[in-house]
Amino acid sequence: SIKMDLLHSNGVLIIQHLQRDYRAYQDFLNFMSHVGDPRNIFSFYFPLWFQLNQVVGTKMIWVAVIGDWFNLIFKWILFGHRPYWWVHETVIYPNQSSPCLEQFPITCETGPGSPSGHAMGSSCVWYVMVTAALSYTVRWKEKSAITLHRLTWSLLWIIFWIIQISVCISRVFIATHFPHQVILGVFAGILVAEAFEHTPAIQTASLRMYIKTNLFLFIFALGFYVVLKLLNIDLLWSVPKAKKWCANPDWINIDTTPFAGLVRNLGAFFGLGIGINSEMFITSCKGKNSCKISFRVLCIAASLATLQLYNFVKIPTHTEYLFYILSFCKSAAMPLTVVALVPYCVHTLMRTTDKKCN
Repeated sequence: SIKMDLLHSNGVLIIQHLQRDYRAYQDFLNFMSHVGDPRNIFSFYFPLWFQLNQVVGTKMIWVAVIGDWFNLIFKWILFGHRPYWWVHETVIYPNQSSPCLEQFPITCETGPGSPSGHAMGSSCVWYVMVTAALSYTVRWKEKSAITLHRLTWSLLWIIFWIIQISVCISRVFIATHFPHQVILGVFAGILVAEAFEHTPAIQTASLRMYIKTNLFLFIFALGFYVVLKLLNIDLLWSVPKAKKWCANPDWINIDTTPFAGLVRNLGAFFGLGIGINSEMFITSCKGKNSCKISFRVLCIAASLATLQLYNFVKIPTHTEYLFYILSFCKSAAMPLTVVALVPYCVHTLMRTTDKKCN
């Protein structure tokens, strides 16, 4: 439609302006793209917060998984183009004078572009973190430290918006998103996170509840995919476009296909369900240890170190089904490590050292 063409061509002008005038900030913007990567939630933010506050840690995974699931469904409904292929496919530029957009190793995402998954994942998780941090400062209101409360409130929200805007600019700079797609992503992420501020039930969810939710998310997404396929709508329409217009074939990553993200999230969700309902978790985190600062610090350090090792586990990408199965298992192992395995090992170690001291 004419309106969309106008929106896209204006978006291209903004991308060109960023690539031309903010060239010097390229490293910082690439770094911000990594900060916004939804995968960091599982390998960095979650292990940190879960030991500080289990309620926040648990909420973070729920928000990340449900948010990313909504992102997938929206992408399938909205059919959003990505700038790096749109400039070559559109007919609005006269006699083949399509604008030149530079591509980077992280440009060639293969899924549809709207709304931005990075912007959505980043805003929903940071929203959870900021509101969690602010819930600690609510007590200051009573203790007449109201100025301090206001200062903290302002500072945290300023940090929140600086991070969101930087992530958005970085995604537009690398030509993987149009500006309207990242803005949509940020607000969609905030909505999802806000919805979870009012659902205390997730804290007491049983393993059955986790499995049921997982099955629902999987069956709904798969059903949606199949129904549209029967209507002759191919939801993987964006993959050939990505392969065709990506400047370097090596930059195409199977990790960014729509189903890869879904499988990764369902795996993480399943791992959290098993972990939180396991004997290991109850023995190590629910007892006297939960009050010990040393226990928590050790758990955070050990979890972060162990999860870095998972980055070295490379999943073979030549067979798609095998890739999905292994991706599910690897993702499930991450929260399981943070919630059950690491705390249990730390707990056992601390118990043996206590016995020796006594």
